[in-house]
Amino acid sequence: MGFAQASYGETRDPSDPSRACGKRDEIVANLEAKYHESRRMVALSANNSVLEIFAAEAGNWTIIVTPADGVSCLIASGEAFEELDGTLKEKDAAL
Repeated sequence: MGFAQASYGETRDPSDPSRACGKRDEIVANLEAKYHESRRMVALSANNSVLEIFAAEAGNWTIIVTPADGVSCLIASGEAFEELDGTLKEKDAAL
């Protein structure tokens, strides 16, 4: 799996081979079946898109973003995923 970028403001065409976009359930099923990745994190972005990180025990990972139109796009993928122990600092605390 390679690296892909998506611009959230434009219309995405899942049939366009230059885009790594498609139906979320199909992308997730492919990540699970082919790469053994499961969802590890989820967040809501400022533009109301859902960002999800999928990862496998082997360390491979993928980030997908799904805007309100429901078309998910692969944003990045890589290796050496690891979960960190600990909690987030309070919002106003110094890093």
